[in-house]
Amino acid sequence: MLLTESHSDLSTSTGNMRIFLYHPTLPNYPQALFPALVLFSEIYQVTGPVARFARQLAGHGYIVAAPSSYHEFVGPEPLAYDAEGTDAGNDYKVKKSLSAYDSDAAATVSYLLSLPTCNGRIGTTGMCLGGHLAYRCALDRRVKAAVCYFATDIHSHSLGEGKKDDSLERAGDITGELVMVFGKLDNHVSPEGRDLIRRRLHESGVVFSWYEVAGAQHAFIRDELSKGRYDPAISKICFEMLLELFGRVLRSDLGPREGGEQEVEDVC
Repeated sequence: MLLTESHSDLSTSTGNMRIFLYHPTLPNYPQALFPALVLFSEIYQVTGPVARFARQLAGHGYIVAAPSSYHEFVGPEPLAYDAEGTDAGNDYKVKKSLSAYDSDAAATVSYLLSLPTCNGRIGTTGMCLGGHLAYRCALDRRVKAAVCYFATDIHSHSLGEGKKDDSLERAGDITGELVMVFGKLDNHVSPEGRDLIRRRLHESGVVFSWYEVAGAQHAFIRDELSKGRYDPAISKICFEMLLELFGRVLRSDLGPREGGEQEVEDVC
């Protein structure tokens, strides 16, 4: 599928925020409607790898909006994948208030729903910091599906100013379906931290899938300057999981989800 690229500047509670837009196009179908995704980046804003990921999603028929998460502090340009850029990104991550992160997400969802080409169904995805922001975006009942890649700081309650986020406590507010992806060797989220997240999702009745990849480290889907961690084969498998969830929930006309746990018959 072909796509177009543009940007829009949205008004948020903490100033204007640029979102980068990737829109699928189908020649000869001027009235085509598409589901839409909010794509949250890692601590470096919308870098080359994030833009390439967005293009892949748009090429599969999704309108993608990638916010500039640090608009309070810097312009929309990406931070460099170096020590200076890493330090700046980690600094901004805890200077920004939790309410500002949520305001950005809500404004982006509202913008996507206002597009005449959107079919009214919204999902979200992201990696690293963006994995956590996608998780928080899913607290919005308008968001029906989320895929969170190696989401940081959920287990430690340390996102945002004051490092006292309530993401785990609010797990029960998630009404959409999640896919949570981590590497078994991710040293940003400990095994105990991953167990804590998984247990909380179970206890809260969230519908979710969980995938921990043997041998994978943090940032294993980043195809540029990943410090030897990029794994194309595993990235492809995870992308197929994303396409399955978004295709089933956002593209199919299933109607609202009803009922609780499915009763499983004890058969061989």
